[in-house]
Amino acid sequence: MSFWEYKTWFSNIDFAVIGSGIVGLNCALELRKKYPKSKIVVFERGMLPSGASTKNAGFACFGSISEILEDLKNHSEEEVIQLVKSRVDGLKLLRSTLGDEQLDYKEYGGYELFTKEDGELFNTCNAHIKYVNELLKPIFGADVFSESGNNFGFKNIQPKLIYSKFEGQIDTGKMMLGLIKKASEEHILILNSSEITGISDNGECVSLQLNSSETLQHFDSAQHRQDQYSIAVKKVFIATNGFAKQFLDEDVKPARAQVLVTKPIENLQVKGTFHLDKGYYYFRNIDNRILFGGGRNLDFKTEETTEMELTQLVQERLEQLLKTVILPDQSFEIEQRWSGIMGIGNQKKPILKAVSKNIFCGVRLGGMGVAIGSSIGKQLACLYD
Repeated sequence: MSFWEYKTWFSNIDFAVIGSGIVGLNCALELRKKYPKSKIVVFERGMLPSGASTKNAGFACFGSISEILEDLKNHSEEEVIQLVKSRVDGLKLLRSTLGDEQLDYKEYGGYELFTKEDGELFNTCNAHIKYVNELLKPIFGADVFSESGNNFGFKNIQPKLIYSKFEGQIDTGKMMLGLIKKASEEHILILNSSEITGISDNGECVSLQLNSSETLQHFDSAQHRQDQYSIAVKKVFIATNGFAKQFLDEDVKPARAQVLVTKPIENLQVKGTFHLDKGYYYFRNIDNRILFGGGRNLDFKTEETTEMELTQLVQERLEQLLKTVILPDQSFEIEQRWSGIMGIGNQKKPILKAVSKNIFCGVRLGGMGVAIGSSIGKQLACLYD
């Protein structure tokens, strides 16, 4: 590391944020508001945010009716109301921070489908629409859920769907691009390919072990190099969500989500966000394509990983559901496949706490990063006051 590199990027750091996803960048932006003259550096292990922030499906949602009813089995009514409210408030904050144009926000509404085998679940959800609407009316000021016909040509499902009129969708890439631009405008330094491998709070400051990767070009070849450094910072904010177990002894574990997207489909009639099989599958329209993800319930243990790989089991099931349920009378081709890492635990409530005198964390977003990431980032920054 040269004198200039150390002086400009790695010395006199007031606030180090680990993770450049939704939570990390919102944390950094809030720190800038609170401490306008501070030096803020965001460390990101990947070339781009490497958890779920640039890999999610772009659902601006707050929970399908089956998810809400499931939560009511394990939480009080007040707790569930608060969970939904936090998601709604988080989405409002995201939209006010970046604007609907930057997000490419569309409120087409959301739908829950029920398989032929899930007749009992459909009947239960349908019978509880009025109850859940009354429960959520203080948040939305209107009924949220209603019964809907199958106007999309889906097959092998229950005849009726349950519609959620307040659900929307965003362009995940544009969202992150907007946050990165805002951070840059606020003179927040973002260091990509800079992996933090260790954190130690000595009471006066925090020591970070940094792995920095680069590719060195030679005359006829390229060589990958990793350099390790130890740098001292004043305060650290951990925003690594599904990767948090590396640093924290908390109830948070990774949950991989596999996704695919089709090539453009002529005269695509599907418009909205859709939940299937208790929310374990989800799909939406984007640029005349279907983006479809889920399936970790096929093998929970295998999908409890930070490895961003694809499995034949899940990918074949996604394609099967496309052929038999979502696009039964249309030909399609798969254009891309990928996976992202969420952070989940035994509780739906995120972990927001001081880990030590100078280290703070905001993790375990439970697959609701788009909805609550902005507010969790803001709250994370406010843990140090």
